[in-house]
Amino acid sequence: MSRYRRLHLPGSCIFVTVNLARRGTTTLTAHIDILRGAVTATRRQRPFGIDAWIVLPDHFHAVFRLPDGDADISTRIGAIKARFSRDIRRAGFTPPPHRISPQGALAMARNGGVNPALRKGQVGIWQKRFWDHHIRDARDWDNHVAYCWWNPVKHGFVTHPRDWPFSTWHRDMGDLHPP
Repeated sequence: MSRYRRLHLPGSCIFVTVNLARRGTTTLTAHIDILRGAVTATRRQRPFGIDAWIVLPDHFHAVFRLPDGDADISTRIGAIKARFSRDIRRAGFTPPPHRISPQGALAMARNGGVNPALRKGQVGIWQKRFWDHHIRDARDWDNHVAYCWWNPVKHGFVTHPRDWPFSTWHRDMGDLHPP
């Protein structure tokens, strides 16, 4: 099994990308209140700042700021994913089945029909891992905040960040230009 290494820098500002297991769905925007609730509950338990956040139908990007002395972004992302998965199931959502590759079908056959990629108790809503990047300086921060805000434009959902409702652009009233 691969072991992924993450930087552990207390008080860091970190850009993250978190994807659904099944791309092309509208799960996150269709259930935005559940996602917001998961983030709020996680912030109460393990505080962090949100410098920028954009939620698209099947993934989100954020610039999170960890408190001084705390370097644990993985637990926070895991808690958001777990809470969202639990709460969306309670709301009656059933995730669509995953497409199984030929290799996956063989692995399932060896495991009595159970997909080994999904751990016990996982609902299969999220990709297992997430992508992170530690912000290096003010210019890097500016670029990643702009990336968050301009992402729905890049994907063709809107023509300006102000037109996308699931963004901190509205909170911050920014008018940055694409990097």
